[in-house]
Amino acid sequence: MRPDVAIKATSPRGGGIDIATLPSPAAWVDANGIVEAHNAAMSDFFDVESGRPFSDALRPEDVGAFDLALKRLTLGAPAASVEIQATGDRKASFIASLAKPQSDDASQVILLQLIDISSLRQSFDALAERESRWNHALVGSASGVWDQRNSGEMYYSEVWRSIRGLGPDDPIAQNMEEWLELVHPQDRERVLHSIERQNEGDPDYTTFQYREMHKDGHYVWIECRGACVERDENGQPARIVGTDTDVTARKAQEEWLEGLSRRLKLAVDISRIGIFETDFDAGISEWDERMREIFEVPFDEDVRVGDFWERKLHPDDREQTLAHVEKRIAALKPFTDNYRITASDGSTRYIRANSLPYVDNDGHLKMIGVNWDVTEDQRLRQELECQKALAEARNAELDQIRIDAEYSALHDYLTALPNRRYLESRLDELRKTSSERKRGIAVLHIDLDRFKQINDTLGHGAGDAMLKHAARILRDNIRPTDFAARIGGDEFVVLLDYDGNDEVLSTIADRIIGEMRQPVWHNGQECRFGASIGIAYSEDRSADPRALLQNADIALYNAKNQGRNRHEFYTQSSRRLLADARRLSSELLRALENDEIIPFYQLQFDAKTRQITGAECLARWRHPTQGILGPDRFLAAADECGVLAQIDGIILEKALADVAVWRQEGLHLPKISVNVSARRLKDPNLASGLAALDIKPGTVSFELLESVFLDRQDAAVMANLETLRQLSIDIEIDDFGTGHASIVGLLNLKPSTLKIDRQLIENIPTSQEQRILVMSIIQIARSLKIKVTAEGVETEEHARILKRLGCDVLQGYGLARPLDVTATGDLLRAHKKAAAT
Repeated sequence: MRPDVAIKATSPRGGGIDIATLPSPAAWVDANGIVEAHNAAMSDFFDVESGRPFSDALRPEDVGAFDLALKRLTLGAPAASVEIQATGDRKASFIASLAKPQSDDASQVILLQLIDISSLRQSFDALAERESRWNHALVGSASGVWDQRNSGEMYYSEVWRSIRGLGPDDPIAQNMEEWLELVHPQDRERVLHSIERQNEGDPDYTTFQYREMHKDGHYVWIECRGACVERDENGQPARIVGTDTDVTARKAQEEWLEGLSRRLKLAVDISRIGIFETDFDAGISEWDERMREIFEVPFDEDVRVGDFWERKLHPDDREQTLAHVEKRIAALKPFTDNYRITASDGSTRYIRANSLPYVDNDGHLKMIGVNWDVTEDQRLRQELECQKALAEARNAELDQIRIDAEYSALHDYLTALPNRRYLESRLDELRKTSSERKRGIAVLHIDLDRFKQINDTLGHGAGDAMLKHAARILRDNIRPTDFAARIGGDEFVVLLDYDGNDEVLSTIADRIIGEMRQPVWHNGQECRFGASIGIAYSEDRSADPRALLQNADIALYNAKNQGRNRHEFYTQSSRRLLADARRLSSELLRALENDEIIPFYQLQFDAKTRQITGAECLARWRHPTQGILGPDRFLAAADECGVLAQIDGIILEKALADVAVWRQEGLHLPKISVNVSARRLKDPNLASGLAALDIKPGTVSFELLESVFLDRQDAAVMANLETLRQLSIDIEIDDFGTGHASIVGLLNLKPSTLKIDRQLIENIPTSQEQRILVMSIIQIARSLKIKVTAEGVETEEHARILKRLGCDVLQGYGLARPLDVTATGDLLRAHKKAAAT
């Protein structure tokens, strides 16, 4: 203690108060703040000296407040106080109290005492700092504060209002009912439950989310955090405080992530990809379920690095695969790998892998990736590589299908010869270029003799073999510049250049006939057939090739009438064949009058269940002397004399009557299909005639016969087809694949069903090319939403393959032959009885 302090501390001017004995800092100052005395405690915190103003020892920021307090005292205030802070290293805080002592002394001495409030100041500052920190945190986090008391007092921060689009003066719901009107209807029940649990102090409901109506009319997602902080004497919530945060953006992001997660999971499930993550430093690898399935790893077995996977590698791939993986991991670059593994049954599996090596935040070398089993892909690729028609990509596949379809539209698949459509195109071309031809033209119309007997007795397989044999003979006996076509059934046409020498034509015809008369062996059976040929020619380059074809047709019939197995040239006398045609027409007209035209039924079956799906109604002539005649014997004549439509109508009416009788007996035939010619499609009375019949929707379909060029139909045909659709009569394309219909025709016609010709079905058990073509036709039909019926199903193998290829309906001798009404009824009864048992 300095001497002057000790002396002045006891100055009598202080009214007898000895400040030296006071534990807290104290001093005597005059009215101007000049220090007269101070104690030792004062010197510990302030650098004061007697005779100098006390304010000299204060911090600059405290001087003004101290002088103001001193001024109040001198103006008559009994006491004054001000907060000051110590100078120097000690940062203590004090309340400086100024007061005049109660004394008789009239001096203006003032007692200055300092009360240490350092701990209180520190607490207050810490509280202020915490309040500031929380306030900034809440504002920074965009959280709105709310405070609700059971007295009805409520507080909502500006952020709380801005979340809802409310301004300072906008009204707020005053009760729960009003507020619930703003909550999304789907959230209200859950919100009420959450609030109830939150009030009860359930920690699981401290936070909940809901949607509330924004002032602008849309909903915002709000995350509410709250808790009961005060309860009344009954334990009921008295004060609830919390925050609201706008999480709309986060919810949108979560929804997007959830959608992405679902899509990724679906993609992983569909692709059957296995996922792994390897920690090389820890020596373990985490594999998902699909990964373990691929590599046949038990689900309770750990996968160690350098152990299981390395042992599963195929011996021929192990060294190369490990070296490749090691190199890529060292470079920390993503890579793709293809390798083989050995399955537990000893088979080889092909694996494709995409991997990404990386170093994680802890410095661990890791790798994440996917594996998938591509064994079937590899096998398919190997098969596709063997097929020139199937190219490297799907586009090439579709192109090849289109090329095959276009080729099949112009060629007979069974014999590989051009078909009738190709012939028609060639005839049109010859007619257009008649002035450019240097030679005349000759037409050979060839019809096989006894072919029907071979087909009926030995089956379609034998018949097809004979047709192929006949096609080879034609190829071997014509020149490269000549043109040979199969125009349908057992008929062929050859176009040749003609130089005026009839003997050349006779020689070619006789050579063809001679070779076709030679016996042919098929499946141990000797087959003999012959050929009749009609020849027409012209040296006139401007001659109409179509007229020559008609003349050759007349000559062909003349050759058949002359005893078959011969050739005949067209002459004017050949016209007497027309008289024969008229005679046949007369007999046919008589047959119509005597009700000799009857339907035969060939049942059709579902390819999957073998249930009867319908029957094709085939026209037969019950001739009084020749027995049952097939349509090949009379349909051409019927067409020529204009009664084909009448025959079609008779078959339909009789079939409907037979079906009605069967239905009364409890025999169910779901559908019947009847043939209809191109000429009948042009009949303007077709619609009215059909409308008069009792045809139940979906029970009748029309099959288009002959070489119907569906891509060139006129308006009358298309109008009748539309009428058929309105009557719920389906359209089917018969003999598809033999040139009778085109892809463009299918698009124009939009049939319900197409029937693949039996020529395309015959060899599918042994011919991969034929299976591919049939599959292509089925795929085309599927893409156009058209059902497919296969004709010529003669074996169980046919049925099995067609089922696998996706065919819908089967028809053929292997399942049921064409039968009359009595035999068909017996067959339906047998199927019904078998189904009942």
